Amino acid sequence: MVACEEPGVADDPRPGNQRCHRGSRDSSDYGNQATSQLATGLRQAGATIISGGAYGIDACAHRAALQVEEASAESPSTIAILAGGLDRLYPSGNHNLLRTIIDRGLLLSEVPPGTAPTRFRFLNRNRLIAGFAQLVVVTEARFRSGALNTARQAVDLGREVAALPGSVFSPNSVARTG
Repeated sequence: MVACEEPGVADDPRPGNQRCHRGSRDSSDYGNQATSQLATGLRQAGATIISGGAYGIDACAHRAALQVEEASAESPSTIAILAGGLDRLYPSGNHNLLRTIIDRGLLLSEVPPGTAPTRFRFLNRNRLIAGFAQLVVVTEARFRSGALNTARQAVDLGREVAALPGSVFSPNSVARTG
């Protein structure tokens, strides 16, 4: 495991208080609002918000956690787990967000610098996200999505999984994907 963090942040973010938010990269306004409220409330209660740094729900959860005044100096506000090396901030459109997470949170990867993010590495990254979190919250996920892959891995690891359903008419609704 390779880590990039702010100096002085504890190496072991308070065990048992990590919450993961995963969801669609093409999230709706509803999904973003719901995720922001949930992540903000959990961070205010002292939880560390974990996600994958992707567009959509992941980025929304990270941003919400970063906006909360430091709830605890003992744990980072948010952790982003990358599929590639730490020198490959991906997706490039979230470069500024990921730089902020480096400054104020924790960026993790299990692969060495220089490693490109590839499909199977995203699946491995999802395993890590599920393993770090005590609770995985899925907001808006398509049937064959990384968010649902994370949820399945969390179930296999004995973690709690929650889903926030959207409109039953939306292809991103967890209610439609089961």
